[in-house]
Amino acid sequence: MAATTPTSPAVTTGEPPPSNQVGAWAWIRSQLFASPLNALVTILCVWFVLASVPALLDWAFLSANYTAQNAQECRASSGACWAFIIEKHRLILFGTYPYDEQWRPLIACVLLVAVVVCSGMRRFWNLSLLGIWIGGMGAAALLMWGGVLGLEYVETARWGGLPVTLILSTFGIAFAFPFGVLLALGRRSRMPAIKALCVVYIELIRGVPLISLLFMSSVMLPLFLPVGVTFDKLLRAQIAIILFAGAYIAETVRGGLQAIPKGQYEGADSLGLSYWQQMRLIILPQALKIVIPPLVGIFIALFKDTSLVVVIGIFDLTLAAKAALSDAAWRGFGVEAYVFISLVYFVFCFSMSRYSQALENRLATGHKR
Repeated sequence: MAATTPTSPAVTTGEPPPSNQVGAWAWIRSQLFASPLNALVTILCVWFVLASVPALLDWAFLSANYTAQNAQECRASSGACWAFIIEKHRLILFGTYPYDEQWRPLIACVLLVAVVVCSGMRRFWNLSLLGIWIGGMGAAALLMWGGVLGLEYVETARWGGLPVTLILSTFGIAFAFPFGVLLALGRRSRMPAIKALCVVYIELIRGVPLISLLFMSSVMLPLFLPVGVTFDKLLRAQIAIILFAGAYIAETVRGGLQAIPKGQYEGADSLGLSYWQQMRLIILPQALKIVIPPLVGIFIALFKDTSLVVVIGIFDLTLAAKAALSDAAWRGFGVEAYVFISLVYFVFCFSMSRYSQALENRLATGHKR
């Protein structure tokens, strides 16, 4: 009987895709004009861009006035009055801080931003980062207050502008994050008293708006203090922001803890690790990696929510812009002022968003869709 030799499978050569399914025109047809509704939305979007962008560019740049000396000269042009921003930028950025001492809040802002940037570098993810935070925040506070090393003392009532926004947000994140992590661990605790206390606190704080906490800290808290005992208004607002953000961070971190498989806890138990060793070395690193996007969302919201302190009379960035608009010689340029501070907010918030995306990609260990 003749032996049969196995036949190898036929090798097929792939044919190139049809020419009408590749290239720029194919992408345009499939993505922008795939259906009548899709085509209508595309046409409306193109019409909106063509109608608005040229006019916006003309107002913001081509017809803008950069050299006017007063409002009358600015109104003579049809574009934006950026001369107002050039004239009032120090008042907007630094508020009523003494003019000759405004180099101090400038350096303080640089230090706070540098501390945050160092926190994003993996080479500083050790105990040295704690020293950087303590040193950076301490130096910023020393510069802002003064009273030592030959620096003039400046009370917090004269602080304003960007430094106040950065101080409230940076200190708020620095203290609210560990506080929120502890609350999340407490809410998952097996000790009923600790769990009940954390649940009541989280649900109570998350059930009221931030503005109510600011009013409580500014108006009602002094009523409960003994006669002659008071706290600085900025400090009271800072505490309210920390307490508010901590509750939201706690719920976010709790979601990350619930996403960790039970086997991770059992594996940590099998290694004989204590509770805090398990949390620090195994559970929390995984949980925090999972909740990077919502955590950064909370940080961005916290940075923007610092503008609410204007309701209790703290001279933040928005109130400083309003003060600049009160000058009789430069009235009527609110659009330019609020566009300017919007760009300041956008730069910081967009930077945090881009960093979070980069951090997600760097720490990604799972499958991507």
